[in-house]
Amino acid sequence: MTNFIQYIEDHTLRCEAGYRGGGIEIDLADFFNIHNDDDYTMTAYQNYLGGGMLGKICNSYSFAVCSLSQRRQKQVQAITEALNRYFHNLTNHDDEWETETFEQNQLKSVSAY
Repeated sequence: MTNFIQYIEDHTLRCEAGYRGGGIEIDLADFFNIHNDDDYTMTAYQNYLGGGMLGKICNSYSFAVCSLSQRRQKQVQAITEALNRYFHNLTNHDDEWETETFEQNQLKSVSAY
């Protein structure tokens, strides 16, 4: 799968993105071609650090990544990176506080507390 952006947009379950961070959740059942009752979702989220700054984008999963095959783990890593970059584009409003690149953002703290 090469078009992660289209996949993310087509499989978004919820998205709350703003100048104070938020989160986005996507369904990965089609990505893994798994259609049973198990929940395969991934979330990218970002905290507000204060002073107009957003923290590092983090992820959570509804499944155990370590229980997947190495091939699947690499696929999860690739879509995680794509989802994080996608969410950064939604929350980076290109003002005096938010002109940083994705790489610069990922060097920040997760939380101010």
